[in-house]
Amino acid sequence: MAYYRSVGKVPPKRHTQHRNEAGGLYYEELMGEEGFSSDSSLLYHRAIPSALVDSRVWALPEGKPEPNHPLKPYHFKLHDLFPGDEWRQTDAVRGRRTVLANADVRIAYAACGQASPLYRNAIGDECVYVESGEGVVETVFGTLTVGQGDYVLLPRATTHRWVPTGDQPLRLYAIEANSHITPAKRYLSKYGQLLEHAPFCERDLRGPVGPLLAEESGDVEIYVKHRGNGSSGIAGTVFVTPTHPFDVVGWDGCLYPYAFNIADYEPITGRIHQPPPAHQVFEGNNFVICNFVPRKVDYHPLSIPVPYYHANVDSDEVMFYCGGDYEARKGSGIGQGSISLHPGGHTHGPQPGAYERSIGAEFFDELAVMVDTFRPLEVAEGGRASDDGKYAWSWSGRGPQDGVSK
Repeated sequence: MAYYRSVGKVPPKRHTQHRNEAGGLYYEELMGEEGFSSDSSLLYHRAIPSALVDSRVWALPEGKPEPNHPLKPYHFKLHDLFPGDEWRQTDAVRGRRTVLANADVRIAYAACGQASPLYRNAIGDECVYVESGEGVVETVFGTLTVGQGDYVLLPRATTHRWVPTGDQPLRLYAIEANSHITPAKRYLSKYGQLLEHAPFCERDLRGPVGPLLAEESGDVEIYVKHRGNGSSGIAGTVFVTPTHPFDVVGWDGCLYPYAFNIADYEPITGRIHQPPPAHQVFEGNNFVICNFVPRKVDYHPLSIPVPYYHANVDSDEVMFYCGGDYEARKGSGIGQGSISLHPGGHTHGPQPGAYERSIGAEFFDELAVMVDTFRPLEVAEGGRASDDGKYAWSWSGRGPQDGVSK
């Protein structure tokens, strides 16, 4: 973000002495992107931020993603991944179940009731959508209070933890990039300001409140996801530090976590059906994030409000259904907490009957988060465990189990 913030105590000039009341120096940390040639922030710690006393392997969940072959669309029922009260013993970091993945992005899900350990994703930014529940994201920059409908943008290598609050599960849809995630570039000026045609603006963004000065003493564990040399290219390490990383007395800059609620997104509508890029909100390397929110729909007298059948020839399309009643998917079994995967090479569109049924509609009460990837997605462990096994045949009403040739 090119939206400058200053929180807590910082010196008048950067890279100069900043002392505490006893005369001791605070330790300045520059956290910057793209070799310090892009956005950055300066954080001032009470203790040396690079100090370690141990480093050990964090064994990431087993299971390699499998190619979508033979090619077909899928329906994943994410709520099935955390049945009953299992969420009460789950945290947002170690309990994530990866559903889909490729070399650019991983899509995971968690329903949690436990505070997570301290966590740092050193591979890329994370965009986490809060499907339901309430919680606090504690970060080295301060705290974000989050709830249903919030996108939480966490820059690469931000040390943080998720703390659920309330008596209901905190349900999180995590988009983990191998790059940075930014607002769609066509919404930004050359200096990074959100432009007049953007469907949201800086007033809608909530920055961290703080700083958060942890009082814990003794050794502290930080779970780090980082680049590795294995087949997945991902590895895990637990750092043990002699002091708590939440010891920042102040920071300033343009790089920090923030929250943005989907209810503050102003939908772009038209006289005839608008294509998916009209719903874009964020982008990363080789993928985009869009959202479909409650909105007035097409007002041409002959319009068909649901999407036309389409072959997005360069993309795999992932839809997370997180509220309302998605018009185009009625009759498919898809509901709250569902994901559909429509891979490149498969022409997809409304379920049978939805095309005609939408004529005359003036408003859609639906909520969905879409990820389009420009490399094919593979099905990971969480996807295999939540597949409904029949969505691919929902347009024809019959499939292999009905005697169709395999």
